[in-house]
Amino acid sequence: MTQSRYDAIVIGAGVNGLVAAHYLARAGRRVLVVEREPNANAALDVGWVPPQVVHELDLERQGLRFTQPDPWIAAPLEGGGRLELWRDLGRSVEAIRRINPADAAKWPDFCARMRKLATVLERLYVAPPPDIESRNPRELTRIAGLGLYVRRLGKQTVIDLARVLPMSIAELLDDWFENDALKGVLGAVGVWHLKQGPRSGGTAFNFLHHHVGSPIGVFRPPVSNIASVLLGLPGIEVRRGQEAMPVHGPDGHLTGVGLGPHGDTIEAQLVVTSADPRAAFEYAKPDLDPEFVRAIDNIKCRGVVAKGTLAWQGPTRFTNLCVAPSLEYLERAYDAAKYGRDSERPYVELRAEDGHIEVHVQYVPFRNGDSNAEHDRELRAAVVGVLAPHVPEIKAAESRLVLKSPDQFHLTEGHLYHGELTLDQILFMRPVPGWSRYRTPLEGLYLCGAGTHPGGGIAGAAGRNAARVILKDTKRS
Repeated sequence: MTQSRYDAIVIGAGVNGLVAAHYLARAGRRVLVVEREPNANAALDVGWVPPQVVHELDLERQGLRFTQPDPWIAAPLEGGGRLELWRDLGRSVEAIRRINPADAAKWPDFCARMRKLATVLERLYVAPPPDIESRNPRELTRIAGLGLYVRRLGKQTVIDLARVLPMSIAELLDDWFENDALKGVLGAVGVWHLKQGPRSGGTAFNFLHHHVGSPIGVFRPPVSNIASVLLGLPGIEVRRGQEAMPVHGPDGHLTGVGLGPHGDTIEAQLVVTSADPRAAFEYAKPDLDPEFVRAIDNIKCRGVVAKGTLAWQGPTRFTNLCVAPSLEYLERAYDAAKYGRDSERPYVELRAEDGHIEVHVQYVPFRNGDSNAEHDRELRAAVVGVLAPHVPEIKAAESRLVLKSPDQFHLTEGHLYHGELTLDQILFMRPVPGWSRYRTPLEGLYLCGAGTHPGGGIAGAAGRNAARVILKDTKRS
């Protein structure tokens, strides 16, 4: 059965899909969003929301809110007590001085230089990636403008940009600091969602990627309610609990989407999918160029993060707690993942929200369906074992800890970012070289998810960038 026609259908009601849908709707398109999950995720969204998205969709007036925990992170110290880092730079300096005066003296300069580098990424992220093959004067002017912007930041920033991006986060932090606890807190975000350890090249870039949009001296991404705000905006239709797949006619032209394995077909000349690229093209491989298929199949999507929720009654003694005592601890945790095993002593981070605690666990590698109840129990026990010395109440709450490993995310290899943020998978190489600007080889099909530029952890940028490309391609007279 064929249902009524829409101008555009967006697959996926995550932040990027919803942002793309609203931009298309505000341009006069009739838009349907189809989402596989029957219920909206109540958790807050982690990642920078570009100010362009906030302003253009009028999100602040619609109730967009950011949480601003202070201290923004706490880390247990080996001899007792905690290292607490604050939004106030001077207060963080005092906290660091109590454990290492030399590190405290370097903290303001380190924070200032990292913030400058993050501003370069912010400019890159609010537009499609640079087209290095273009001869279009406007695109060449944009690339030149970015170079001029970097140059105006000063000689030191130019040097830092060339030197820091390919470094390992361990090399970067060893250059600056001595204290293990401080380096562990900072190094942890450098390996977020990577099947790499802190001594792997390019992890300094991942560190900076997750610093975009944060104030100077804060090295955790912003947290907001953007998904719930977008769902509440008028102008689009959302259908939940239905799997959608693009449908092409005998002539190869896009005709719309099919719902489920034997469901209805909904007509549309334009389909925008926020699915990860490997999943998005699985159905169409026989009709695609073999070299393109090979490139898509080679996208690294090695999920290593388990996420969880712990129902919690009463106040906590922390807002954000990071258990990663040192760079060596992180590297040891990664060692197990190299051989497909869960870390026996994983890196664990907690974020307290109203009535519950969000849990990030790394490294828990994708097992290709080999996850079972016994594995879940062992993982939960490992997490509780790491946390118990610092949060004793966790033992009594163990039964309320619900963890989802990469095998349970219904994503390619369980990767929440739809592809690792390694240096060979960013900018004009994301998702693959030659197809980094949201278009695909299938006419009428566009990508807008985290597997496209600028990647995961940036809430709505890919959706906005994709929508702007689509509106340019389909401009109405």
